Amino acid sequence: MMKTLLVLLSLTIANAAFAAADDPAQKVNQVFAAFGKPGSPGCVVGVIRNGSFIYRKAFGCASLELGVPLTPESVFYMGSVSKQFTAASVVLASEQGYLSLDDDVHKYLPELPDYGHPVTLRQMLHHTSGFRDFFDLIALSGRKAAELDSAADLLKLIAQQKGLNNVPGEEWIYSNSNYFLLGQVVGRATKKSLAQFAAENIFRPLGMKHTLFYDDNTQIVPNRVAAYDGGKNGDFLVDWSTSYNIVGGGGLMSNIDDFLFWDRNFDANKLGKGTLIEQLGSPGALNNGNRINYALGLGLGKYRGLPTVEHSGANFGYRTEYLRFPKQRFSVIVLCNLSSSDPEALAHSVADLYLERDFTSDPTPHPKSALPGPENFAGTYLDPRTKTIYNFSANDGKLMGWGAVLERIDANKFYDLQGDVISFESKSGTMHASLPIPGELYFSGDRVVPMQLSASELNRFVGNFHSEELGVTYALSVDNGRLILNMNNLRVPLNAASEREFYGRSIVLVFAKNGLEKEREPDSGHRAFDFKLFTQSARGIIFSRFVESSH
Repeated sequence: MMKTLLVLLSLTIANAAFAAADDPAQKVNQVFAAFGKPGSPGCVVGVIRNGSFIYRKAFGCASLELGVPLTPESVFYMGSVSKQFTAASVVLASEQGYLSLDDDVHKYLPELPDYGHPVTLRQMLHHTSGFRDFFDLIALSGRKAAELDSAADLLKLIAQQKGLNNVPGEEWIYSNSNYFLLGQVVGRATKKSLAQFAAENIFRPLGMKHTLFYDDNTQIVPNRVAAYDGGKNGDFLVDWSTSYNIVGGGGLMSNIDDFLFWDRNFDANKLGKGTLIEQLGSPGALNNGNRINYALGLGLGKYRGLPTVEHSGANFGYRTEYLRFPKQRFSVIVLCNLSSSDPEALAHSVADLYLERDFTSDPTPHPKSALPGPENFAGTYLDPRTKTIYNFSANDGKLMGWGAVLERIDANKFYDLQGDVISFESKSGTMHASLPIPGELYFSGDRVVPMQLSASELNRFVGNFHSEELGVTYALSVDNGRLILNMNNLRVPLNAASEREFYGRSIVLVFAKNGLEKEREPDSGHRAFDFKLFTQSARGIIFSRFVESSH
């Protein structure tokens, strides 16, 4: 009898150990174990299936200064995950007759300049409007986002821009300006702030008691967590702001418990008159009819064969991700307060553990011996059409881009940070990079090798240049055979891509044809320029040579 009991006990223990090893929750614990170390910022994770949490846990500290741990009730700055709530506010305001998605934005914001084309709210929702991204504009004007005085100050900066990145509807270019301006439109159309309108029409009806748009920096937010960067020697540096109160593109405060109610509503569809969920999930279209994979504040895609709806967020040291598999009624929310965390990759790793039997495709592994090293693709690539650059580097056997490791999917193909595929190909001895996205070819450029220009050739570009659009003056000088851009305390060495095109960091300068006299721009009010400055999300900003008055 005793022997039988011992056998049964052994089998019970073995079965329990086997079940634990096969338990997705235990494996999720392992995925986030690094964040659970004492004295480390971390992440809060929520996994939802059929409208209920099947996993809900916090790892790490909410405040290193106070020694407060993260909990599922911890409130995070959500970054661009906020955009879906701004979009929802616009849709609900349209249902109530305050506005139409096809209205020209000038109807509500007449202070914006005439761009020669109407710009509709729908184009702004889909990021096809052409508005330059305000984060780029702030950085180029020598300021920091946390130093913005007010929403009025930001609106003034956007209104100073006389040009757009693209003809409205012609291209998809992600821009935070779209959603900031949409927040302003909601305020003017409804006579209620975005924060008030969203509270009355979304947060309260759904029971999201800990969610708000943070547009008042004197407001106390219970359970708000601090955010951090990684420092030297394994320590951490504070990176968060209590003064930044710009909403629309970001600005949402929330936690994973409240996101359960938001996630449920994608099935329940309780808000408004019933059009919200369909509109939030409808992809945009370009003027040529091509569909894009951005809906209203949400990205549409596929992961291992399954349709997904998702959006990430990043500002200051906060990193967030909301990932939903609508057909499986399965969602993952990852909220982190450490800038080096990668919640998108973490969320997909969690999905791997729970949806393994649902996936219809697998990443194709390739033997390392058959793969060219990442150094073959490292370098700076310039797109001659958009005048934008991509920078790639090789580190520890991996290809890096935008500060992150790019996942390899083939010998010469990698995922970018949005899940689109970058391909590299050698053409006539020059490496070429291309990034097609749904609807368009987003980037296509050759790897550039700096030209060596003589001192006399470089000296043609020396001087002070002013931009009315940014309200800033740049000084260009020559040092050790290179053109140098000087702005406040910022010093950017520039390489020559051609006799009149220069690049450095994430910017490109294109000078007038002779590099000495102003060139007229016939398609934009005949504005004169000495050079135009381009970033990925703020293109064609005009600078003119500044000559001081003799008086």
